[in-house]
Amino acid sequence: MNESHANPDSVTKKRVLIVDDDLACARILKAGLERTGRYDVRAEGLAREALSAAREFGPDMILLDVCMIDGDGGDVAFQLRNNRQLQNIPIVFVTSIVSEEEAQNGNAVRGAFPFLAKPVRLERAIACIEKYTRTRGPADLLSPEGKST
Repeated sequence: MNESHANPDSVTKKRVLIVDDDLACARILKAGLERTGRYDVRAEGLAREALSAAREFGPDMILLDVCMIDGDGGDVAFQLRNNRQLQNIPIVFVTSIVSEEEAQNGNAVRGAFPFLAKPVRLERAIACIEKYTRTRGPADLLSPEGKST
């Protein structure tokens, strides 16, 4: 863990990895999340770099674009789920192929993964991060869905 600044709050910050080839959207979301003081955020613009970025950063959650220039978010999610180190990290797809209403109502799910509609509103992203990371603990590592068994 990078301890370059001695901020006691940094230990409690949730780490969020954004994988999205729309760099402007990723930067805006990253800046908004970091401004809250509750998140450390890394943005990665290439699908092919998502796995190594997740290994290096050790996120508590991944916000993953579905359609990227160099790859498919579904394929990236599959790779993450098949990696022992990363398989229990919650993944939420970020996409413009569903409406905000569909995503909000929970009607938009790909496999076991929920969606956030683009452009992602900061309050929706925060609610989503809190929802999918709040109950994670040692017992949650027993199941891929992050649910206690």
